[in-house]
Amino acid sequence: MANNNSYQQGGYQQGTPFPSQYAPNGGQNQYGGTPQGGYGPQGMPQQNQGYFPPQGQPAGVNNDGVMGALAGQMGSMGLGGGDTAAPYRPNKKKNRHAYHNLEQPAGQAQAFGGTPQPQSEYANQNNSQQPGIAHPYAGQQITQAMNQFPAAASAPFSPGLQAPSPGLAPQHQAMSATAASGVSQGKVDPEQIPSIPRLRDAAAQYYLDHVYPTMEQHIPPPAGVPFIAHDQGNSSPKHARLTLNNIPSTAEALSSTALPLGIILQPLAPLQEGEQPIPILDFGEIGPPRCRRCRTYINPFMTFRQGGNKLVCNMCNFPNDVSPEYFAPTDPSGVRVDRAQRPELTVGTVEFMVPKEYWAKQPVGLHWLFLIDVGQEAINRGFLQAFCEGVLLALYGDQQDNEENGQQDGEKAESRKRIPVGSKVGFVTFDKSVYFFNCNATLEQAQMLVMPDLEEPFVPLGSDGLFVDPYESESVITDLLRRLPNLFSRNKTPEPALLPALKAVQAALALTGGKIICSLSALPTHGPGRLFLRDKNDLHGIETERKLFQTEHADWRKVASKMVESGIGVDFFLAAASGAYMDIATIGHVSALSGGETHFYPIFTAPRDVFNLTKEIEHAVTRETGYQALMKVRCSNGLQVSAYHGNFLQHSFGADLELGSVDADKALGVMFSYDGKLDSKLDAHFQCALLYTAAGGERRVRCTNTVASVSESIPEVMRYVDQDAVVSIIAKEAATRMTERTLKDIRNALTEKTIDILAGHRRTSSGSHPPGQLVLPENLKELAMYSLCLLKSRAFKAGNEPSDRRTHTMRFLKSASPLELSLFLYPRIVALHSLPDNSCFPDAETGHLVVPPCVRASFGRIEDGGAYLVDDGQVCLLWLHAHVSPNLLEDLFGPSHTSFASLDPDLSSLPVLETHLNAQVRNLIAYWSSTRGSKVLTLQLARQAFDGAEFEFARLLVEDRNSEAQSYVDWLVHLHRGIQLELSGQRRKEEGEGMGVGAGLEGAMAGLSNLIGR
Repeated sequence: MANNNSYQQGGYQQGTPFPSQYAPNGGQNQYGGTPQGGYGPQGMPQQNQGYFPPQGQPAGVNNDGVMGALAGQMGSMGLGGGDTAAPYRPNKKKNRHAYHNLEQPAGQAQAFGGTPQPQSEYANQNNSQQPGIAHPYAGQQITQAMNQFPAAASAPFSPGLQAPSPGLAPQHQAMSATAASGVSQGKVDPEQIPSIPRLRDAAAQYYLDHVYPTMEQHIPPPAGVPFIAHDQGNSSPKHARLTLNNIPSTAEALSSTALPLGIILQPLAPLQEGEQPIPILDFGEIGPPRCRRCRTYINPFMTFRQGGNKLVCNMCNFPNDVSPEYFAPTDPSGVRVDRAQRPELTVGTVEFMVPKEYWAKQPVGLHWLFLIDVGQEAINRGFLQAFCEGVLLALYGDQQDNEENGQQDGEKAESRKRIPVGSKVGFVTFDKSVYFFNCNATLEQAQMLVMPDLEEPFVPLGSDGLFVDPYESESVITDLLRRLPNLFSRNKTPEPALLPALKAVQAALALTGGKIICSLSALPTHGPGRLFLRDKNDLHGIETERKLFQTEHADWRKVASKMVESGIGVDFFLAAASGAYMDIATIGHVSALSGGETHFYPIFTAPRDVFNLTKEIEHAVTRETGYQALMKVRCSNGLQVSAYHGNFLQHSFGADLELGSVDADKALGVMFSYDGKLDSKLDAHFQCALLYTAAGGERRVRCTNTVASVSESIPEVMRYVDQDAVVSIIAKEAATRMTERTLKDIRNALTEKTIDILAGHRRTSSGSHPPGQLVLPENLKELAMYSLCLLKSRAFKAGNEPSDRRTHTMRFLKSASPLELSLFLYPRIVALHSLPDNSCFPDAETGHLVVPPCVRASFGRIEDGGAYLVDDGQVCLLWLHAHVSPNLLEDLFGPSHTSFASLDPDLSSLPVLETHLNAQVRNLIAYWSSTRGSKVLTLQLARQAFDGAEFEFARLLVEDRNSEAQSYVDWLVHLHRGIQLELSGQRRKEEGEGMGVGAGLEGAMAGLSNLIGR
């Protein structure tokens, strides 16, 4: 096959010239037509409707069922957005629970790319000069606490009243009551219901041409949208997101909103191309300047007085003496004359090299230890061989790619160094015994030493032999990993002894700390710490079910604590055989407490899951990782930390958080409470300090600084809410409560919290609207949908769900970044059968990828004969309708694939073909891969009425009724009923779970006439 730059397996390359024979707007493709005109090969009749087979489907069908009656009761109902309403079309009977148009409105492809290529340092540097466009970041005042800036500091910081961004206008302008009342009687207009895909598409389009300036605009972009942040002293939202960027001055005012006051922290969050790298500063033996009273690190919001001799802390207002080494005079406005050369005074996120007083042990390069299951299950199902391939890929890259690129030996050696210089690796395997391997570079083959004592495990090998430089010992390591499957091929041990192996490798890393990558393919039922089947389906749905979500095994808890104390993090790769029980609650406790991650493959199948496994091992090893970490969060006087939510160890409340390891994908939530009244004339400040050892062996502190204004006006507070941060905090707190409360209680609490927030806004900020209207906060329009998605997630959903799945999802929610959580709750869906010609190719002028708009997650939006790509950040499904066109299958998979039966059920990636559609989909997959969080994107087929993955596809249609949970419209009705009862004083805290469809509708619908976003 031809390998053109635009059609590489890795996807598109921005700025690459577009071949004329595949040009989206010019040139003739090999089919003689466009996607809409049909993709049949030349000489074949063109299809009238693209990929669709001829159908005689009427434009509208009769409404049916309870949901049809619900629409009739709702009367005239408009849902705010400001977009032009599409004509309502009743649904088929099979779609009666999905209030959406069957016919997708025609729309232009939204042109935004994942990585803008600005001509200058920032893409929108000169946008303020464009005529006719109000700059959204204009008119900002400088905070008094920032009087180091060369500008007048006459007023406290205010997020400002920016003009609405042109690209965001449809989603962020309130709909008037007059306009809302114009909706046709008796119908629900689905286009007016707040839409997460519409929000994402509009924001992505806007941030394609604009950067996010962190001080000038104080409402971060949606978490699921790629953007470039310009750090102006306030940290990027990628590192820290406050739930409220305008904080109430009193606890009573915060209580009236029912909103949580918290921050989501992702200290090592990866940066996008075009963003400023994090400055690394070295102050030598004296260390970075800090407040002597509260120990806050130097940051842009500290001020200098007395000509630069005093440093006033922005947290506690204590005036510190400036050391002679750090002294610099100030100009008449109080700004240090060297401020422009001091990143710690101008940038919100910085790293400090720290002296020996910050060391717990001698810093060394990160030691990776691969702990590999060689039991019978791992061998028989191909898991061992796949894991070894993943380790080779992580350490040395794809050898075939290097050869194809024509690299010389020296270039090849450099390009294959995937981990920092100074890092070392070691290899240990286990079944009923533990096997250590000496991979010293002086050996021809690795030497194996057996440690059979499971009661008192020890390390039979010195550190010089166990841990080696992976590139000096490349030939030995490569030979070992390729021989391991054959070496243990006759192994008949089905019962691995995992806990003794963990104790042994903990002892091996005790002096240095490091990271363990462990594989496991069966429940460890042998030796000390043996586990047994706890989930027998007899505890589901009752109060004691929560015992399944935590470990009660003292030895496992002890090992987890020792890992953290030694500065060791653990990542598990668990492959269950046919959905077998793995006791993730116990095994995953070690990774959760140590700051690691558990990768779970509930039904591991080779070769389908091999590509996914190898790529995720590669990502786990090559992402930015630190170890031996401590975290401290500080805040302004008047506030105090009230709770932490995430995966970490904290010995007592108020103590530092301890993490064996920390990586770029992990986030945690911090909640704050009041210990006094805040002064509305001053700002509120927050600082996260992460002390850790970098993979290269340097001890550092990463400081993340965030500022928010303080207000006595509740409407002003509501105007600057960060929806993604609110959803993240709520999700993390709910996940934390899973080991304390029943799932029913948690579902009720999520419902009540949503009602409280919406009722608080209705009571305090929307008094001018009639009582019968459901008024949604402008920046929380999609909160109801996200709450419903949480209720439908595997962690909290009603009905039976294996405890392993629930526990895995629970720990994922606790450590997920806002980006990953946003996609997990509401997936992105693109219709492949109707892609325009120019979609999923670089724009000829800008070089940005033209990405098509997403479809709402409802079966009412799924068209007969269609093909859809669905991605929730964890799994990517290629769903094919039973009547999909054979031409489409041929274009996607090759000439011999024209039916479902001809497709490979173990497919994990698309073949590289020269067809237009194949290149489009591969480019889209490559783009999504770069904007989805920690999990690697691999395809999984979901053929209608053919594959079991279709059940997963149905679960991802979160706007529809499923799993005893309501549809989106029913959910809005239920929330409105609760809000009305709350405002009238008749509400009792959740009498039961969310009402079923049609329950109590008479009271709820009597006054519901309009749903307005404001």
